[in-house]
Amino acid sequence: MKPVTLPLDIPTVVNFALAEDIGDGDITAELISATKTIRANIISRDTGILCGKPWAVEIFNQLDNTVNLSWHADDGDTIENNQTIVTLEGSARSILTAERTILNFMQTLSATATLSHSFASMVKHTKVKLLDTRKTLPGLRTAQKYAVSIGGCHNHRMGLWDAFLIKENHIAACGGIEPAISNARALYEDRPVEIEVQSLDELDEAIQSAADIIMLDNFEIPDIIKAVAANNHRCKLEASGGIDDGKLVKIAETGVDYISIGALTKNCTAFDLSLLVQ
Repeated sequence: MKPVTLPLDIPTVVNFALAEDIGDGDITAELISATKTIRANIISRDTGILCGKPWAVEIFNQLDNTVNLSWHADDGDTIENNQTIVTLEGSARSILTAERTILNFMQTLSATATLSHSFASMVKHTKVKLLDTRKTLPGLRTAQKYAVSIGGCHNHRMGLWDAFLIKENHIAACGGIEPAISNARALYEDRPVEIEVQSLDELDEAIQSAADIIMLDNFEIPDIIKAVAANNHRCKLEASGGIDDGKLVKIAETGVDYISIGALTKNCTAFDLSLLVQ
């Protein structure tokens, strides 16, 4: 698996998640003696790609660093049903207080990684790169984009600051495709300029205006094939819009450079994990 850079905001995100769940104290955990120690396992009830280990580690860094975590799998590993992922040993109060927060992170991120791996596997015979979008859970963007990478897909722009993505409403407000691209070049000449087009005529105008990437929005497959031929490698082409596993392979085989898929981060079913005290 290719190296994936960890998000820098893990401590901040974990701190918020713990505060959200614990508030001014876990009153149920207070039923247990403060000196009681336990051993517990997090066990998979699903098959897929593991993701979320750094968030689990950070939870105990902040909550109780005396709890010992013995990992039996790493992010990116394929996990089978009934497999033990990590063994926790230490304060019963701490482990049970942390339980839901750990599972929330790992179930969500493993789901994203698993779906991303499934989609990437379907198009590995092509040169296309599958991209995520900004359709992420608020506060979990960097985490979900990390999970996408763990699953073998790629990240689109992180937010609104690192690349231009000129969409239909931007084009209308700017007065057309050419002025929108020209304005972008004048504002930030070092930022990639991507523009969305709705037709082959708009594609031609975007090519002539020297966009870096052209997004083919909701193009049918015959029109994507025509677009690839008309472009002739002058710009990078990205297919987008309602792409699911039923269309994915055929679109990848048209020769587009990228396919962006919002489903990678917004249509995931939580990976099934359980924490069980031994």
